[in-house]
Amino acid sequence: MKIVFANSAWVNAAERLILRGGSWRSVRLRVRYGLIFHPSEGPVLIDTGYTPEALTGERRGRMLRLYGALLKPELNAAEQVLPVLKHFGLSQDEIRTVIVTHFHADHISGLSLFPKARFIASDAAWARVKARTPRQNWRHGVFVELFPPDFDARLDGLSSKPRIEARDDVLGGADLFGDGSVIAVDLPGHADGQFGLLFAGLERHLLYAVDVQWLLTALIESRTPGFPATLIAEDARAIEPTSAMLRRFVAAGGDVMLCHDPAPTSYDVTLSDPEAG
Repeated sequence: MKIVFANSAWVNAAERLILRGGSWRSVRLRVRYGLIFHPSEGPVLIDTGYTPEALTGERRGRMLRLYGALLKPELNAAEQVLPVLKHFGLSQDEIRTVIVTHFHADHISGLSLFPKARFIASDAAWARVKARTPRQNWRHGVFVELFPPDFDARLDGLSSKPRIEARDDVLGGADLFGDGSVIAVDLPGHADGQFGLLFAGLERHLLYAVDVQWLLTALIESRTPGFPATLIAEDARAIEPTSAMLRRFVAAGGDVMLCHDPAPTSYDVTLSDPEAG
């Protein structure tokens, strides 16, 4: 099984807002999404990153427009999801599964590009989205106009997946494909229903921990940012216990990868490099 990640966009943030004790220097954050080449499931997307639908799309409501104006994401045209698929010889219709780690705009904005895909996501979190008012969803960082109209019909909820119990060398969670290759691990704190992905069949276990932290330094060195960063967290009190679990995972020999950390990893593809992929 091969796993690659691409960078859909950059977002600039002051270091001290995302790293306790950091400076006022600007940090250029990545906005990753992933692609799994699974032996039985075929090509599987992990989120979609930022796409034009979130920043210039005609369906954007007032609050989504304000969100884009405040964060000012800079799209990376070369590594948008469709060019990356083309780079690997794939069309959007060949994507039959998109894993949606949580419902923030920088993870779901391209879902409408994949009309033939099912969406593996937290059905419990989706039920809460449907029960909330638009204002309540904005408070949770969710903009419902980014979901395909038939998202509900195509949702393949985590609750239907068999569970794998935690043991010494593997974190527990939902077995997404029934073969232990990709395990959805609950990661409370940042967003309602957020889960990471454990790839246990690699030489070193890899946990894609999404947005538990923005910087790997903040995670590993226990430098979780405080106020005002905690204002956008779903459950700020859960961030540190979740981070501590990931530090134990690293101490046991696992690798952790984050969505926004700016440092390149061995899993990152760079399309400007002719040898990428």
